[in-house]
Amino acid sequence: MNFSRNHTLFAPIALFAVLILSGSLMWLTSGQESAIMDELAHIPAGYGYARYLDYRLNPEHPPLLKALSALPLLSLPLHFPTESSYWTNGVNSQWDMGTLFLYKSGNNADQILEYVRIFPILLTLLTVVLVYVWAREFLGDEWGLLPAFLFGLSPTVLAHGHYVTTDIAAAFGFLLAIIAFVRFLNSPSRSRLIAAGIALGIAELTKFSTALLIPSFIFLSLCYVLGEAIRKRYSGNSERPFRFFVSRAFSRIGQLILIFLIALAVIYVIYAVTTLHYPVEKQIHDTKTILASFSPAWAGNFITQLAGHDLTKPIAQYLLGIAMVLQRSSGGNTAYFLGSVSNFGWWYYFPVVFLLKEPVSSLLLIGIACIMGLVVLFRKSPFGLKRMRRLGEYLGIHFGEFVMLCTVLFYWLYSIHSSLNIGVRHLLPTLPFLYILATIGIQRWIRGNGKNYLWKTVLVTFLACWYLGETIMAYPYFLSYYNEIGGGTSNGYRYITDSNYDWGQDLKRLGTFVKEHRIKKIAVDYFGGGDPKYYLGNDTAEYWRPAKGDPRIDGIEWFAASVNTLEGAIAPTESGFTRKETDTYEWFTEFRPPNKEMGGLPEPDYRVGTSIFVYHLGNVQ
Repeated sequence: MNFSRNHTLFAPIALFAVLILSGSLMWLTSGQESAIMDELAHIPAGYGYARYLDYRLNPEHPPLLKALSALPLLSLPLHFPTESSYWTNGVNSQWDMGTLFLYKSGNNADQILEYVRIFPILLTLLTVVLVYVWAREFLGDEWGLLPAFLFGLSPTVLAHGHYVTTDIAAAFGFLLAIIAFVRFLNSPSRSRLIAAGIALGIAELTKFSTALLIPSFIFLSLCYVLGEAIRKRYSGNSERPFRFFVSRAFSRIGQLILIFLIALAVIYVIYAVTTLHYPVEKQIHDTKTILASFSPAWAGNFITQLAGHDLTKPIAQYLLGIAMVLQRSSGGNTAYFLGSVSNFGWWYYFPVVFLLKEPVSSLLLIGIACIMGLVVLFRKSPFGLKRMRRLGEYLGIHFGEFVMLCTVLFYWLYSIHSSLNIGVRHLLPTLPFLYILATIGIQRWIRGNGKNYLWKTVLVTFLACWYLGETIMAYPYFLSYYNEIGGGTSNGYRYITDSNYDWGQDLKRLGTFVKEHRIKKIAVDYFGGGDPKYYLGNDTAEYWRPAKGDPRIDGIEWFAASVNTLEGAIAPTESGFTRKETDTYEWFTEFRPPNKEMGGLPEPDYRVGTSIFVYHLGNVQ
């Protein structure tokens, strides 16, 4: 493979091939899957924003991805149940509205899914292009393909890149904002300042976790000025470094304020549009109800007051979303993790889930790059008073790398500290930077001192082919993908579930299974955004929960359950976490004892897709 910087047709053709393969895999996978859990709330919310300019649904997430995903639906003759009490009187009745809109209003749910997933797929492909554009600045045309290849064909990206959720949008937003901000720092101008502000505003409209960009921008600006001051000191300039640092820092802070104000204006405009027809009285009532237990109370009251005025209600809705995220974060997220259930969170959750779900081939690439980085750090450390000059040179020459490294570290530290363990998807914003940094390290390693160039190139090529093979083999079960360390896609549920394995994507496959086996009645304990009765039939599917007891008592001989639900009801609980008796499957574990080889779950008679276990119970004795 020729990794020279000479411009050829190889780079654009290869990038186009990655985009075609990535887009095809997402599109084909999407057509086989039912709605995942979060889409049940995001789809009706987005439709409400796009068609009615009303933000009463799903305020805990920014509107951009949801609204743009819903735009293609405006071309369809759909019935949106605005006459329902869930819309008129309910407070954020997003789940009920989702069920009504998709499954109980005479609409074609699969057609709706097909249309709304177009934009997420396009946004994912745009993010791949953005990864390449940013990477080539550090690596050149050909080497810049490797990070784009790793991102575009990542099982995690392919899994979440076609869903109407905020995760891939956050990855796009982070990358766009960082690129625009670094370009502004390197070459300040009015146009670049405006571009940085707009990019930051777009990022803030994708997911509330992008708020981390604000303190990051402040820190990075000061680091940039520090580098300038150090270089001034050793360039023979008579100006005192400290005075220069203070003067330039104040100037940068002033520019940052302008960037933040532009971002706020972008946020305001989008929220003003999406709240335009949200009645003030309704918004006040909803805000007050949602924040009734918010602490501190004065903050909740302040947001409610802002909701009472046409001019400030867009800001009120934005602040409401942030407040809801804070509420949810403090309450944790009940999850199954490494054999037990808890809502307290685990500090090592994200490192473990990343090691189990990231392909081993890319872990090796990242590992090689990390080792090379540590070698350079210890040989030529830029730290210490005697080496301040080297630090200044490093920040001047490699500031882009420094920004990416800091972004990854900040985001990972924030994630580890949080008790909201929601899945590897939460780490998506860091993947572009991880892949670019890894490729920078690999490139330096291969070039090195000119030795062993051939076998190093062969090794990297082999790892890239392995990576591609892993991705192809995972099709179409990208959401449930686990690497060899995690037991592979078939066994990943033994370690971690929820959106890492089971988000409700296999319900359509269960409908096919029921028809093929001519099952007349089946109890379904389903976790996801689909509706069992819609896909299996009203007379065939019976909604089930642990509290309903043994289905055989009602003459039902078949039982299907999402693996996420089974783990949550059967797995041991962490000390201090109490599970209600009505949420356990005692009758089931007595009927069919748990199997250690099945991760502590009763062995199923059939598996549908990866995430639904089916049991033939037989007649009650």
